[in-house]
Amino acid sequence: MLTDSTVPVQRVEAAAYRFPTDAPESDGTLSWDSTTMILVRASAGGRTGVGYTYCGAPAAAVVNETLSQVVQGRDALTPTASWAAMQHAVRNLGRPGLVAQAVSAVDIALWDLSARLTDQPLSLAVGAVRESVPVYGSGGFTSYDDQQLGDQLSGWVGEGIPRVKMKVGRDPDRDRHRVQVAREAVGPGTELFVDANGAYSRKQALGWAGVYADLGVRWFEEPVSSEDLEGLRLLRDRGPGWLDVAAGEYGFDLPYFHRMLTAGAVDCLQADVTRALGVSGLLRVAALCDARSMDLSLHCAPQAGAHVAAAVWHLRHLEYFHDHVRIEAKVFDGVLVPTSGRLVPDRSRPGMGLTVREADIADHLLG
Repeated sequence: MLTDSTVPVQRVEAAAYRFPTDAPESDGTLSWDSTTMILVRASAGGRTGVGYTYCGAPAAAVVNETLSQVVQGRDALTPTASWAAMQHAVRNLGRPGLVAQAVSAVDIALWDLSARLTDQPLSLAVGAVRESVPVYGSGGFTSYDDQQLGDQLSGWVGEGIPRVKMKVGRDPDRDRHRVQVAREAVGPGTELFVDANGAYSRKQALGWAGVYADLGVRWFEEPVSSEDLEGLRLLRDRGPGWLDVAAGEYGFDLPYFHRMLTAGAVDCLQADVTRALGVSGLLRVAALCDARSMDLSLHCAPQAGAHVAAAVWHLRHLEYFHDHVRIEAKVFDGVLVPTSGRLVPDRSRPGMGLTVREADIADHLLG
């Protein structure tokens, strides 16, 4: 363990990697055939921390051309101080969106670095309140046929994950049938969630809320656009009492989450550590939830998410998203795998306990 009072950050660099999907994928409002990861490495005191986000390749330029200059020379043992400095530095770049994701990736890398320097697992470094984190299997893309849908969802159940989520909203005429297929595949004892990705109008969403509740669905994510706080509140107030309305995955800063919570728009807030300004930002979102006794569900990026989720007091669960599970297993050695539907951060390894598989991902490097 290092004992020096400060350990200056020596280097911060980012690179973009693109990974094709294993099949065509779509949700209620978007289709894609690849996913880009921005991987950040931060070095100090003979150690290297890693962080990442999923967004467009230009985020790597934000890191290399702006954020690296802000962070280099600062104390690696105080990542939140670097986080605060980055907030000021990106003012004229436009923080929400891609820039916030670049900040998130750097912040995760700095927290990972700090934990490695002090020989702590990241979950303990950020103040764990639990040893393990419940997850739900997530995928069920609208591009899947019935067989693909049933096989994927039932596969997670077979692995011991008792809750699964599927996409809806692209073809409403088929949504009832697809949910019935999913329910038959996972059985009556599995929690079934649906995610419309903002595809429905308010009246459509209200009608579908009743249908989904009758089919045993208990989680309705982004029934309308996450920007439509009045519409979300409408669904929360007038939908079935046992159907939770959720949103927040596109939040990039604290004011966004404050507005959503103040509007009473959701039953469970969502936030993504790779979007919501990293570990430092996510912990502040969690505090907003704590003040309201509101549950928080972490969106995607399960390897980074599991460690910070362990420190969330009012935690509901963490999304174990098909694309990110595949990519993180390709990029890193040491990934966490669910046991009895939970991820258990490894307390025997410092930081996130991940090692980049440099040779295995070289072919995916962009420009």
